[in-house]
Amino acid sequence: MYCRVPLKSITKIRFSNRRLSSVTQGSKYSESYKKYLKLDNGEIGSYFHDIPLNLDLQNGTCNMVVEIPRWTNGKFEISKEVEYNPIMQDMKKGRVRFVNNIFPYHGYIHNYGAIPQTWEDPTKVSLDSLKGDNDPLDCCEIGSSVLDLGDIKNVKILGSIALVDDGELDWKIITIDSKDPVAGSINSLEDVEKTFPGLLKSTKEWFRDYKIPTNKPRNKFALNGEYQSLDSTIKTIQECHESWKKLVSQHNAFNLENIPQTKRAGDYFIIEGTEQADTDIPTSVNKWDYI
Repeated sequence: MYCRVPLKSITKIRFSNRRLSSVTQGSKYSESYKKYLKLDNGEIGSYFHDIPLNLDLQNGTCNMVVEIPRWTNGKFEISKEVEYNPIMQDMKKGRVRFVNNIFPYHGYIHNYGAIPQTWEDPTKVSLDSLKGDNDPLDCCEIGSSVLDLGDIKNVKILGSIALVDDGELDWKIITIDSKDPVAGSINSLEDVEKTFPGLLKSTKEWFRDYKIPTNKPRNKFALNGEYQSLDSTIKTIQECHESWKKLVSQHNAFNLENIPQTKRAGDYFIIEGTEQADTDIPTSVNKWDYI
């Protein structure tokens, strides 16, 4: 059920002291599933546009929206096509999409998600003559906890790697939950290698190979596949934040068929939850693929 009640008193959305929750519709692992951001006054916001970036240059932190918990297979993501950008499961050929298990891994090897208020501009030629993939920046959280779909976390930025996915630039930002027990001693990718030996190598191999079971070639990387430093990564986040500002302020100026929806909180749009029991995951999702 949907309800839109304009409130003239709402002129600017402030999140610093707000408690954010969610409203779920449909059955998880089905086409009907949608998880919406809910503000403390009951209205619906956007995971893409209404969660603040909160880039803190002094501490090297920003916000992250968790789309896929570690060790799970359902490919959930912030929708670009649906108003208010709920988290939904990606579709391919009329079916919800699951990522394959590549031996010895199970599902995604990190808590995976997006950095809000960023956008990889598909109209802008940048690194290695590549254009952005039209999504928020992807974020890999490497901490000790398995996070939940829809969690909003403040994360410590550590570095990045530039994946080339179907000919598009698709940055992966490496982070750790700022409240993780070891976050205080992790300040760079060098620290990651010392504390989590082999993790960065496995991360690169996983992103290179994860589409092979679907009969696609190995993914490639820009910048010779080298991880980028904290300073370089922060610059990338800042550039994509500026692209996001242009997206929301000049939305109608972009000549794109699949330009993201930019509807956000302010109209007091309310959605009633209609959550249903989870749909059974196909048994084929549980098998291992050997490469």
